[in-house]
Amino acid sequence: MCILFPQRYFLVGSNQAQTKHRVLKIDRTEPKDLVIIDDKHVYNQQEVRELLSRLDGGNRTKIGQKGSSGLSRAVSACGIVGFVRFLEGYYIVLITKRRKMADIGGHSVHKIEDTTMIYIPNDSVRVTHPDEARYVRIFQNVDLSSNFYFSYSYDLSHSLQYNLTLLQRPYEQWSSLASTVEGEVQTQSKQDSFDIFEDEGLPTQVIYGVQNEPYYKYVWNGKLLEKAKDVVHGDWLMYIIHGFCGQSKLLVYGRPVYITLIARRSSKFAGTRFLKRGANCEGDVANEVETEQIVHDASVMSFTAGSYSSYTQVRGSVPLYWSQDISTMMPKPPIRLDQADPYAHIAGLHFDQMLQRFGSPIIILNLVKKREKRKHEKILSEELYPAVLNLNQFLPPQFWIDYIAWDMARSTKSKLCNVLDRLSMIAENVVRRTGFFINRCDFYCHNIRPDERWGDLGGHVTASGRVQTGVLRTNCVDCLDRTNTAQFMVGKCALAYQLYALGMIDKPKLQFDTDCVRLFEELYEDHGDTLSLQYGGSQLVHRVKTYRKIAPWTQHSKDIMQTLSRYYSNAFSDADRQDAINLFLQVYRPSECKPHLWELPTDFHLHQKNTMTLPKNRRSYTMWWSEGTLMYLPVASDEVPTDDTMKTVKAKRVNRFDESIDTYTEFFRPYELTSFDETFCIAMTSSAKEFMPKTVGVDPSPFTVRKPEETGKSVLGHKSSKEETLLQRKTAASAPPPPSEEAISSSSEDDSEEDRDDDGSVSQRSTPIKLLLMESGESTRTQEELQQQQAVKEPYGLNVGRLLAEEDLHIYQRFAHLGESQHRVERAQHVNLSNIVCLEPVSSFSGDSVYAVSPPQVDRDTRAELEIHAMAGRGQVRVLCRDDVLMYREYVRNRYM
Repeated sequence: MCILFPQRYFLVGSNQAQTKHRVLKIDRTEPKDLVIIDDKHVYNQQEVRELLSRLDGGNRTKIGQKGSSGLSRAVSACGIVGFVRFLEGYYIVLITKRRKMADIGGHSVHKIEDTTMIYIPNDSVRVTHPDEARYVRIFQNVDLSSNFYFSYSYDLSHSLQYNLTLLQRPYEQWSSLASTVEGEVQTQSKQDSFDIFEDEGLPTQVIYGVQNEPYYKYVWNGKLLEKAKDVVHGDWLMYIIHGFCGQSKLLVYGRPVYITLIARRSSKFAGTRFLKRGANCEGDVANEVETEQIVHDASVMSFTAGSYSSYTQVRGSVPLYWSQDISTMMPKPPIRLDQADPYAHIAGLHFDQMLQRFGSPIIILNLVKKREKRKHEKILSEELYPAVLNLNQFLPPQFWIDYIAWDMARSTKSKLCNVLDRLSMIAENVVRRTGFFINRCDFYCHNIRPDERWGDLGGHVTASGRVQTGVLRTNCVDCLDRTNTAQFMVGKCALAYQLYALGMIDKPKLQFDTDCVRLFEELYEDHGDTLSLQYGGSQLVHRVKTYRKIAPWTQHSKDIMQTLSRYYSNAFSDADRQDAINLFLQVYRPSECKPHLWELPTDFHLHQKNTMTLPKNRRSYTMWWSEGTLMYLPVASDEVPTDDTMKTVKAKRVNRFDESIDTYTEFFRPYELTSFDETFCIAMTSSAKEFMPKTVGVDPSPFTVRKPEETGKSVLGHKSSKEETLLQRKTAASAPPPPSEEAISSSSEDDSEEDRDDDGSVSQRSTPIKLLLMESGESTRTQEELQQQQAVKEPYGLNVGRLLAEEDLHIYQRFAHLGESQHRVERAQHVNLSNIVCLEPVSSFSGDSVYAVSPPQVDRDTRAELEIHAMAGRGQVRVLCRDDVLMYREYVRNRYM
């Protein structure tokens, strides 16, 4: 809540339960400086009401005087994006509307829906400038309501593996860190330290809360919060990411499994398609996006007690000095190498960042073309491969960077090559080498029914689960269409391992044309469309169904329209978007002593810092990695508790029932009257609702291969044109391939025998042959009879009104005869069953049988618990124990104090 006064702004923030409040004061008398005063006191609900009442009374004007009286609420906001200044005073950017997009362990992920900019200085001290309004318009060209995400309690800039690895560190590290951090333990006020139970002699249960610094490479408002970072309390700072966030629900026989896809776009060397290519002098590449897929059992919400798994992969431009000249107005401008880099210095900086964040191995999947009549994309491959060879000669052999080059576009045109089969083989190899993250140990079923793929899985095995070591880096020229399909296939392979590790499937392999894969494919298509719009100006042109060669004929016209839209955006609107991104990320900061943003002929010097100043320390060409990186490989050095990494983490001692760490109270709010619409407000896609067939008699498992007409999408009613487009996009993408292609793929020499069997079974089930046998009498049926039979068939799954065939009657009679015979027991002679079969009891009760069950033994504690409940029903309440008093004390604190 922002409250307006002539002399200052008051920002009043609260937690979700509105039991704790903080107040921020912003001075409005400074024309060009930002003066923020953070009130360190934590107010309760009664105190903040008294404070606002005093402010209202102290600023109310006398009767007869002009001007406004008292306080006035300027805006109600959900968070602060940051503070920005152009040529006049500072603005504050506030989030006024949000929408919940995902839930990860009780931590909500919100999408920004609307924002507002408020000018801070008062009109009496404002110094106007003629170009201020133009800078404001350029800044607002970055649409914050388009794919910007934040979370109040979860660090979106880091991966789930990093966040949960912090929680798994030893207790001694946090206890020592909390005692050495300066200023962490502050003197509380009398009101805060007041405890109505202090005479009971009950000690407070203390645990350690952890808060880490964000990874600023993926934070988009880091520069906007620089002025306030060292002044205000950490609860005011809210970091946002740009990219994509989507969540879908997979129902496995009623058990909810959430699949979450989070894409983090890098804020370094960010821009549009043709204006940002290659890498800058610091090793940051254009269109770099880190995609993480999180799979967790939603029936348990806690991070410590639940089962959570994640897999991460990266896309980004080729890490070289290259660009494309867009002045020629060509659909494909020629590629040119801007600077020679014989020692692969830029590539070394880039891969050094990846080794620190992801560990080893780093696997490059290069999808650019190899054979061209005129050299275009091939130029990049001829420069990247020697650079990787040059870097590998100084690394230990076990940590070499793997390079996989495959001309995906040429393979798509070939009739003898199945693109997705080749990608599936690459994905299996990659996932086996890198492994994935899971925070629990293997199930017992993995030991009694082992799978050979599971035994060969890579990564780092810990006492509490598995850790992904290394990452796949995929690139083509634009890192859009081909890259998204390749990432989908790798994600599909990793999803199979994740579901197998969670105990949902019996082997780590998923087939196409299942509800699970259709759900995952829809999620990845939305992910690809969003990233393509951000970088290229249009949605994906080639989708997964395009490479499966099952796209409908209407898709070709849509592809042409998307190509034209992308060309128009690149030619006419990318320059304005690039200026807006540079201004939002504070790459360019306006000043009266330098040219304006729209007067610059190029922004090359803004992103290449070595063009303005010479580097002080030049990195070695042989030891191109950072100090200490190789020491912990294959584990990423950022996840190892060293002195440098522990400096980015803050630990503080808090009460076990404190609201800042109590996820249950924060999410469900048990002390308030809430509704289901507020608590469960995510409108996510569900496999049972969207994809499972609605007829009875069909296997409800989301891992069963189905025909396109069997999906839930095909039995929906009439839709609008927009909904039909979405319907076609969701169903046609998973249609089965033609038999000829399946035959070709199943006879590939590269596939193993086991893969051939699996693929063969899929093709037989996904392309069935229908035999329509109709009698002559059936053709004379009326339309009403057919409609009645259809109405009966819909709920029961079969036509009960049709007479049974003679063969079916014989089958039923034999079944009934067997049922009658099984009750006739002939005891002509005594048979010793021990000579025939050895029967061993499998129950814990030795006397159990189908005729009698031994009564269970009830222990003393259970009897005592039953007696307590019975006494409570009669009005006789037992004496409260220590745990009951502690729980009641925290209830009174949170509710009334």
